[in-house]
Amino acid sequence: MKPRIALIAHDKKKDDMVALAAQYLDFLRGCTLMATGTTGGRLANELGLTVERKHSGPYGGDLQIGAELVEGRLDAIIFLRDPMTPQPHEPDINALVRACDVHNVACATNLSTAHLVLTQLKAASRK
Repeated sequence: MKPRIALIAHDKKKDDMVALAAQYLDFLRGCTLMATGTTGGRLANELGLTVERKHSGPYGGDLQIGAELVEGRLDAIIFLRDPMTPQPHEPDINALVRACDVHNVACATNLSTAHLVLTQLKAASRK
């Protein structure tokens, strides 16, 4: 089965997300991808990835992705968070990360863990 991955990035981390996805482009082309609004748009427009786009995070996109996770439709979340900028939808972000913990779904919140998760998923998909 194709890995199912959600990709989310705060505004100051969107360039990092595009660069990360570019590094794993061949692998991500073979995945089922979901993303919040602007992040998904950039991944589709700049890299040509097929992405199911949800609302932007502040408009409920994080919650939509959380619902997909709870329903068992995601294998991992890459959520590049900006820890230095307050987010108006912080409770939604906390709920999503908590849902990852409750449902034992990998959640990478920075580039180091994102590389680890994507590398592992890529290796597992080859088996």
